[in-house]
Amino acid sequence: MEQGILLRELNHRINNGLALAINLVSAAAVRAEGSEAKRALSDMVELLHGYADVQQALEMPRGKALIDAATYIRMMGCAMRRSLLDRMNIRLALDTESLPLQPERCRRLALIVHGLVTEAAKHACFEARTGEIKVKLTRIGAVVNCVVLDNGSRSVRGAAGRGVRISNDLAKGIGGRIEHGFGTDFTSVVLSFPLTERERQANWAMAKRRIIRSSSRSKVGPSDASALYPGAKCPDRGSRPVATRPDPNPARGAQPISARPAPDALRELLSPGHVS
Repeated sequence: MEQGILLRELNHRINNGLALAINLVSAAAVRAEGSEAKRALSDMVELLHGYADVQQALEMPRGKALIDAATYIRMMGCAMRRSLLDRMNIRLALDTESLPLQPERCRRLALIVHGLVTEAAKHACFEARTGEIKVKLTRIGAVVNCVVLDNGSRSVRGAAGRGVRISNDLAKGIGGRIEHGFGTDFTSVVLSFPLTERERQANWAMAKRRIIRSSSRSKVGPSDASALYPGAKCPDRGSRPVATRPDPNPARGAQPISARPAPDALRELLSPGHVS
């Protein structure tokens, strides 16, 4: 309880600091003489707005209802594009499936993904290639696998940085572990962690509903297919992940397993067709 209050107070102070900085730089842009100075200050305002979006996306969720981790991560990813990745000419692809998690565990997952994407943007060597980072979130039985891949190269020593150590500590807090893979033209990080009993109930309930909907969709004519499969878009800034109610009589999940991405799977995962 006390830890949650302290975190919210810290977030409140950070938000106030960002708002103050935005106001000060905006005022300086209005007073500035010369188009070049105005453009530079306006660009700084836009950058600060991007970081404010990231901070908002990573705020501690309120309440105890389960949070859809896919929506949470997509919100954060859109904010990271604006604040960092677009400016570095790095493309971020998000391939996520709905995954109800407890609020604190969902936030820890988002913090890990944020840290790993930031590390890739800062330290990956893309050489002449267009930078690409891929986040893939899936569930296999009762285990969640989150893979962060990029098409840059890094040394094994780069896996011992402070940001990676923090991600490892966060992973331990949700009962998971992080594994690294390095190649001449790719770097991969796999986070695996088990679902709690409550999360297993909700995910199995969602899987059953998906099977029922799939059965219903198979009876729909081709003319109606476009209405059933709309294109995915970035969530609006004001949107929030949707809570999920668990099934009171769920099936039991499978035993935890560990997954390692093979090097030849990287190109398939980072293909342009997967970009959201």
